[in-house]
Order: sequence, then structure tokens, then C-alpha cells
Amino acid sequence: MSPEAHSAPRSLAEALRVRDDASLAALLRSRPDLITPVPTDLTQLATRAGTRASVLRALERLDRFALQTAEALAVAPDPASYDTLLGLMAGDAGDETIAGALPQALGILREQALVWGDDDRLRLVRTARELLAPSAQHPSPTGLGPTVQEATSGMSPGRIQEIVTTAGLPSTHDSVSAVTALTSLFTHRKKMAKLLAGAPEAAHEVLSRLVWGPPYGQVTAEPAAHLRWLLDRGLLLPTAPGTVVLPREVALHLRGGRAHRAPEPLPPAVAPAAVHSPQVVDATAAGQAYTALATVEELLKDWDEGGPAVLRAGGLSVRDLKRTAVALDVSEPVAAFWVELAYAAGLIASDGEADERYSATPAYDEWLEQPPAERWARLAQAWLAATRTPGLVGGRDAKDRALSALGPGLDRSAAPEVRHRVLSLLAWLPRGAAPDTESVLARLRWERPLRGARQDGDDDLRSRLARWTLSEAELLGVTGRGALAAHGRVLLGAPPATGSDSAKPGTAGTGTPAAPGAASAGAPPPGAASTGAPAAPDAGSPVPSGPGDKLPVHHHRAPDRLAPLSAPEQAVAAAAATRLLAPLLPEPLDHVLLQADLTAVAPGPLRRPLADMLGVLADVESKGGATVYRFTPASVRRALDAGQTAADLHAFLAEHSRTPVPQPLAYLVDDVARRHGHLRVGAASAYVRCDDDALLNEILADKRAAALHLRRLAPTVLAAPADPATLLEGLRAMGYAPAAESAEGDVLITRAHAHRTPPRTAPEPVPDGPPPPDATLLAAAIRAIRAGDLAATAPRKQAGEPLAGGELPRTSSAETLATMQAAVLTGDAVWIGYVNAEGAASQRVIAPIRVEGGFVTAYDHTADEVRTYPLHRITGVAELADD
Repeated sequence: MSPEAHSAPRSLAEALRVRDDASLAALLRSRPDLITPVPTDLTQLATRAGTRASVLRALERLDRFALQTAEALAVAPDPASYDTLLGLMAGDAGDETIAGALPQALGILREQALVWGDDDRLRLVRTARELLAPSAQHPSPTGLGPTVQEATSGMSPGRIQEIVTTAGLPSTHDSVSAVTALTSLFTHRKKMAKLLAGAPEAAHEVLSRLVWGPPYGQVTAEPAAHLRWLLDRGLLLPTAPGTVVLPREVALHLRGGRAHRAPEPLPPAVAPAAVHSPQVVDATAAGQAYTALATVEELLKDWDEGGPAVLRAGGLSVRDLKRTAVALDVSEPVAAFWVELAYAAGLIASDGEADERYSATPAYDEWLEQPPAERWARLAQAWLAATRTPGLVGGRDAKDRALSALGPGLDRSAAPEVRHRVLSLLAWLPRGAAPDTESVLARLRWERPLRGARQDGDDDLRSRLARWTLSEAELLGVTGRGALAAHGRVLLGAPPATGSDSAKPGTAGTGTPAAPGAASAGAPPPGAASTGAPAAPDAGSPVPSGPGDKLPVHHHRAPDRLAPLSAPEQAVAAAAATRLLAPLLPEPLDHVLLQADLTAVAPGPLRRPLADMLGVLADVESKGGATVYRFTPASVRRALDAGQTAADLHAFLAEHSRTPVPQPLAYLVDDVARRHGHLRVGAASAYVRCDDDALLNEILADKRAAALHLRRLAPTVLAAPADPATLLEGLRAMGYAPAAESAEGDVLITRAHAHRTPPRTAPEPVPDGPPPPDATLLAAAIRAIRAGDLAATAPRKQAGEPLAGGELPRTSSAETLATMQAAVLTGDAVWIGYVNAEGAASQRVIAPIRVEGGFVTAYDHTADEVRTYPLHRITGVAELADD
């Protein structure tokens, strides 16, 4: 036997054992479930890598060509050579594209420990072969059926000999050699072509229907002549009464050696659907970002006094969602998105009271104090990481229960990964290019075919998540006109595209004014390639200016991927996105335009104190580029209830109006203020007191007061059985302006924005399996696995009966102590069995340093550190072999 054969791994554990640390780290990074918990040695790691759940998870994360490669290995002989695999993928005619892509696909399978062995003996992990190999119960995606050997396993020897003879082969002495001869015939291209040349025309039609699968067909008890011709020669083999199958070897011959009808070595191109100026994209996205901030603020203001009630099962009722949609002037799905976004950012939560309602959290007040760009970055980061999926609102769960906004059942662990992937694809398009949606969906299905399979013609979850990502990114201002904006690109961790981050014409990307006619900072000269974008072949391509220009598209497997950011990297990316977005957002104004029709026009966003006060003093009549506020007696009374006086209101209006205060507005303020508080309402159940008894007489005589059941207690006091709040509302509905008072007779001032939930944390995303390990954890895990493997595989001197595999050494206390003391003197390492305080047994290789007081202090090769072990917990000790 050659030295190479001796060195060839005989199992997955041996294949892992010869890997270097970088290769093991790549395996654990791609399959993080293998490191939870950390395996004790490489044998346990190999066993865990072959479990059904872990293999299924790994297969789900393969791209289409890597999966097709694994499927080809599942129908190839075990083991198979690289040339055999290439023949199954490229066919007899060969294909340069497939030949060029196959090493990378095979490398992915090897890296993830789904395939092991050298190129001349490739082996698919047994569990993966069982999952991917064709069977009657689980057809293979290749469309291939069982081999001749598998299909004839239950056939009588006499029938097998008849088939061999009819096929023109000499008869054999046993069934095994007969099946081998038949297999050799079907795999010999020239002999097989000669056999099929004599087949009837109808037989060729039958084979053409079965060749690409499914390979099973039905026959009658008395098959037609052309079917009988195929059955007699083994080109169709019976599997059950009335059922026949096309053997795998025959199908591969008819296919020209290919296992797949349409191998896809390259991912589908993400094609741009439209191209816009980068400046237009950034400006549009910035406008959407400002609208997003205004919408979230409006939502939270509407819920400031205590929002809608929480359903018993959790979430918003359909009626409350409709009311929210009307208040925000959006559709219900869009309203669900804004509600869920505020919830994901930790700005709203349930208050936890007995009559549980949704309301703003204390974090909302902190959020309002931040600059607009920072507030947007917080919303965008919460959206990127959220697993809650607003697009599911209104649907049904597995138990046919309605899914409600803020309710349970909306978490989809794949959502963050899909969002990040979709935006990454946008980041690698030319600047200002908006993608074709269908090409994005095709790309995602290629990258995760098992997770992206269509069901009954409907889009799968990943495709729906991708569609929702594109629409939500537009609503949030991550994209503009469908193209990724500069601040959205940086938020993902991609370098900003050169020139795309300029705030406006004549300014550099950092917001610093540029000289007239000067290029933006960092912009390349005309015709030069961009150096600021990621190093992809199309990263520096110029943006076409007309519909006839051709847009570059990318077919590369890996260069267009952006790695997810760690928490510190996310903070840096958010700060960079904030700097890019801030110059594009409109500056808040400190004035409004008062008009004679009792309205005020805000020509842009207002500074917070002005906006807050104006929101109390007036009602929003219309929104858009300019917001129109209307002053009414009720809105002025609301400001007076909040503690303002008429003088305060006149001063406020004069200070913040660019036009003189109209006389009708001044009269309105004075008129409401003159009547405000003339009536006082307190608790009796409730009473009304007024120094003007004529006014009380007027109220008693009013028919509208009949429902309040008022009665006079004194010339200046009326009493009612209703509570003070009901009495206040009733008198206000009659046109009066009463004021509430305390038990001491002082006017109660109604403060706005009083209701807040207790401190709440934002909902934690539901992870899609174990998180990828960081570099520190990987290094520690690999060191522990290596050390454990050293202990498990170290050659030992056996005293007495040899130990069974994995069994701990057993020696008496005296023998253990004597061996330890001898090892201290000689400096040799020994192998011990150890049981810790929790009862967990392990084996270790240690070099004893000191033995005293019932403890042994030793350098532990397994843990790579000096440790102390109680001697009574050591089950036994064995010397290591000299080798």
C-alpha cells in the first residue's frame, strides 16, 4: 500500500484532525451550532457535524450550485473521484463555466464538513447522502432514480439472468455478477448506444418522458410491445406491481452524463431597472427620512395620553390599527410598519396597568432630544436588526389565528439576514441604480434554494421578506427612488460611493462649502475609475445617462457580500450615516405665517419648543411640504388649560410670526381667555360654582343641561351626580369654558404628554440559530478541542486489560499517588481520568509539578494552563507511550 493511501483519512474525524486552525475556524464560523457547547475533541465535533439537524441546517445555507454539487455526489459512487463529480456536473460534452466553478463549490462543502476525503476519494457525509439520495419516498432534485443494483435487490435470480441474456450479455453464475455486468453495459457509452439503436420509436418516447424525472411510471399487467422491449432488457425495472423505474445508469446515459438538467454555476445577475442621479437619490431618501421622523413623532403624540388598549392575546385590535392609519393618513399595512418600527426602537410599549394600554416609553423623550439625523439612525438600526415582520399583520398563523400589530407570532428569524442581503445587493449596483425586483428575488432563491423554494406558485417567505425590505427601505429613507442612498450604504458598513454623498450642488460630501466649479471632495477626474466604492468589477462603472446605455451587472459568487457588523462597528457606521444625512435634512424653522382665516402656515419643519406649543394651541389641518394649523376656541382653551395665560399666548404669537398677528386671532384668544375659568368644576360628586348667578340660571334653563341633572345648592353653586370629568365635557359641549379646580379651590392645570410607561427595553430579536462566534471564542474553542483531542488520542502504556474506547483509566488510590509522584520526579506527562464536582467525567493529559495535601498541581495540556486537582477525583492514571 502506498504512503498516500496510508495518509488518506478514513473518517470525518481523521479528516478534521489534519486540518489547520484556520480551516477549523472556518468550519465553526459557517456552522455555529457545532460550537454550542464546545466539543471535547475532534471525534465529538465530527459526530455532531454528522447529526441530522446540523446537516439539514448546513444544507439550507448552501447556494444552488453548491447544493447541486452535493446532490451529484449523493448519486455518485461512494467514494467518488473529482473527475466523476465533474462528469456528473458538466456531462460528457464538458462545460468550462462549470469546470471553473466546481472547485469553489467543492471547497464550500469541504469547509462545512459536508464532504471529506482527497480528490480521488470524495465522500459525502452519510447523513447528507441519506437526505439527498433519491428514493421512492423522497425523490431527488436531480430527477434520477435508483441504481440497477438497488432496483434489482428484490428481483429473482432467474429474472435477472433473463434480462442479462436479452440485453445481449453472457449469462453468469450468480445474481451479483449479473447485476455488475448489466451496470457495466449501461455505463458504457458505445455499447449502450448500440443497444438503444434497436429500440422501437415508441420506446424512445417513453424514455424521453422519464429521463429528467420523475423516473417512475405505471404499466398494465400486459404492457405494450415497446414497454415489453424496455422491460426485457432492464431499461425499465419493476419496483412494485404496476410501477416501473428508469435505472440511474440508463438516465445518465440519456442525459449525456449530467446529473442536473440545468446546472447553475453562476448566480443570476441583479439587473438595474432604472438609473437616477446619485444626488437625486440622496435628496429623495433624505426627504423620506424626514417624513419617517415626522410620522413616528405624530404616532407617539397621538398615544401620549395613553394609546389603544392591549388585546387579551396581545397586540392592537383591527379597529385601533384602522384608527391609527387614519390618523397618520396612510394605509393599514404602512401604519403597521410604523407601529412595529417604534416598538422595535423601544419608543412604545404596554404600560403594564390593570387596564393595559400602549403608550410612549421614557426612551421616547430622550429620542426627541437627539438631532434628527441621530434619531433616524436609531430607527434604521432597529429596523435592520428586528425579527418582527410587519408585513405579516393581517395574515393567519399556523393555528389559523389572526396576526395583529404588536402581537405575538410576528417574529421571523430570517428577516435581518434577508434585509441585510437585499441591501447588500443594492450596494453593489452602480450608484443611483434601482434594482429590478424579480432579479433580486431570483438571486435570493439561488443563494438559498432550500429556504427559497416556491410553494403552490406563491412566493416563499424569503421572497416576501425581500419585497417588504425594498418597500420598507423606501419608507424609511434608506433608499431613494429604489436606489440605495449614501447614508444607507454607510449604515450597512459599505464604503460611501465617491461623489454620492454630496449634500447639494456646490458642497463637498462632508457638508463643507466648495469653491464654485470645483468637484466634490474625493471625486475622481472624468473617465477615472472610482476608488471609494467596494472593489467589485462594476464598482467604478460610470452611471449611464440614457435608456440606450448598457448597465453592468454582477454575476460573482462572493465579492458582493457585506459582512454583518459587530456592535462597535454598528455604532461607527451609524455615526458615519448621521454625518452624511445631517446636511440633507431641512433646518428647523423658528417662525410661522399667521393668516387672517385663523390659520398658521409652517413652511417647513419647526423647532421643537415651537412645534410643541403650536401643537397645543392649534389643530393640524393639513400636512405636506407646509403644515397648516387652525386655531379654534377648543384649541385655545386647551392651551389655557395647560397653564398659559392670554398674555403668554399673545407674546408667543407675536414672537414666532413673520406677519403681524391677525386681529381675528387676537380677538379669539381674548374671548376664550375672558370666559375661561369663569365657571369652576370640582368634586362633590361634582359641582359648579360661579360668582355670576345669572350665568348659573342660564345653564339650568338650557335644555342641553338636562342630562347632567344639575341642581342649585347655593346662589353661586350647582351640584351634579356626574363625575367632574363628565361635567367638564358636558359644559364644554354647551359652549362654556369651565376650569377644573382642586379641593383647595385652586385651578387644576392640565399638562400634556403626561403618560409614560415604566422604563422598558426594546424587544430582543429572535436569533436564527446560534450566533456566529467571535474571534476570541473561536480561538478558545479550537484550543480546547485540540487539547481534548490530544488527551483522547495520546498513545498510552496499558497495564492489565486494555481499555474500551472512551473508557477512563481505573487505578487504585495507591497506584495513582505513586504514578503521580514518579511523574513529578521524571517530568513526564500522564493520562488521567477526572470527575468534576458536577459529576462530569473527562480525560486529560497533565504534567504533574507537585503532589501534596491530597492535591496534585500539574500543567494541564488539555486546558493549556496550570491547575490543581483533588486526588480523590482522579479515577485512574496511565503513562503515555514513549512514541
